[in-house]
Amino acid sequence: MRGGYFLAEESPAKLLRQFEADTLEDVFLKLSVIQNMGRQRRSSIAQAVSSVVGVPNGVVNEAVIVDSAGENNEISGEFGDNISLSARSTSRLSLAISEDPGDLSMSVVPPEDTPPAKISDYFVVLKSNHMKALVWKNFLGMLRNVAMMLFITLLPVAQIVLFCASIGHDPVSLPIAVINHESENNCSTPLHCNSTRLSCHYLNYLAKKDLVLHYYTSEQDAKESVRKGGMYASIAIKHNYSLALQARMVDLKNSHPWDVQSSEIDVYRDVSSKTIAEFIKAYLYDTFQEFAQDYLEACGYDRHLLQYPIRMEKPIYGLSSPNFTDFATPGIILTVIFFLAVALTSGAMLIERNEGSLERSLVIGIGGVELLTAHVICQFVIMVIQSIMVMVVAFALFNMTVTGSLVLVTILTFMTGFCGMCYGFVVSCLCSDERAATYVAMGSFLPTVMLCGIIWPSEAMHYLLRTFAIFLPLTKATESMRNILQRGWDFYEPAVYVGFISIGTWIVIFLTISVLFLKFNKG
Repeated sequence: MRGGYFLAEESPAKLLRQFEADTLEDVFLKLSVIQNMGRQRRSSIAQAVSSVVGVPNGVVNEAVIVDSAGENNEISGEFGDNISLSARSTSRLSLAISEDPGDLSMSVVPPEDTPPAKISDYFVVLKSNHMKALVWKNFLGMLRNVAMMLFITLLPVAQIVLFCASIGHDPVSLPIAVINHESENNCSTPLHCNSTRLSCHYLNYLAKKDLVLHYYTSEQDAKESVRKGGMYASIAIKHNYSLALQARMVDLKNSHPWDVQSSEIDVYRDVSSKTIAEFIKAYLYDTFQEFAQDYLEACGYDRHLLQYPIRMEKPIYGLSSPNFTDFATPGIILTVIFFLAVALTSGAMLIERNEGSLERSLVIGIGGVELLTAHVICQFVIMVIQSIMVMVVAFALFNMTVTGSLVLVTILTFMTGFCGMCYGFVVSCLCSDERAATYVAMGSFLPTVMLCGIIWPSEAMHYLLRTFAIFLPLTKATESMRNILQRGWDFYEPAVYVGFISIGTWIVIFLTISVLFLKFNKG
């Protein structure tokens, strides 16, 4: 085979006899010379050449160039030989067959007419028959493995369901140890100004925050339960808590130190889990403010006297009670789509190359750009299905915040998935097997999640890392989607269109690298 065409299909011994040659290299040389012969001489001398070399339908043309000494020069590189013609030749000659089969002489053949160059000759042209065959082959490979395709399609849906159901919500049912030295744990009377069981009323407010209160009779036992990890915090209320708190609230200026100390609640927390510790702290502060305001109102005072002297107005953007799920959703959607596209495309290219089908496709004349385009078409269809299902689950099923254009969100998601596909092609070009590709993909996953502001604001990074993170593929894209979803901005805002420009730039970079590798990397 040469240049995507079969030169001969016989046993080696028969080829040696047929072409009267000593080695297969000589046979291949003769077949290559015959293949290089042009159209002008085929019909006139085909029979003569056949009688000399014993090849049916043989043809002759100007591809053999000889110098004045009569020696054959090198074969042209038209069929992929990468051999240049010698500059010593002064005339175009071809084999002319005389009536005597044993006499092989040379005669001058007029040069062929060279058609004028077209603009399309300088660009890569995708042949429709090649593309149809490649796309059909790729889709058949997918359809033959239905179980794997279902897994690939449903995997991003499962990931976004797990994220929305488990990440970003307020923790509930937190166990808290309580030691109340003032009263029993049951408050049957309503809250009033002269109540002597204010501690019991406050604990009822805490129970409304979904805190599970475990009562102890010893303060030491309550602390020990926190040390052993059974409780997240221990609350200790002193004797005469109600009287001390009432005296402190009646005369704030002249409160006795004993009243101040006795009206305080001692809290011992386990802060090894920062998130839970901060939630418990917020629960204690918020419930006490609500309890104290209700008590003032029961005594005939304005409840706003115990309100913080800072008033939070209605947010300009976002919700009054934001949650972490809304903050992380844009980054998680883009990350899931991006890296699943990386895994899918890199795996498909490597499997095709290791099975030998990639080499066979190149040998029969299919170009690297055609192979790449066919994979892009097939993988893009899968990526679009994944993206649509992920967005339906996130925005329709879990009601994630959407204040901007879903069209912009969809386009940005598709572009991010396409960028992941292009990165997958780069990985498949750089790596020789699936194991190396897995290492590269996994190695790039965690830095992307940490540095692109997906799960934590990029403003909290070291300034050097922040400068580097700006140029990563998902950094600006995540910020752009967050601005669309949370702020409702349109495309013409700089913070939005910069994300599209960034992801588009990375698409061009990855595609260029892939095409160059396919063109020049012969391995």
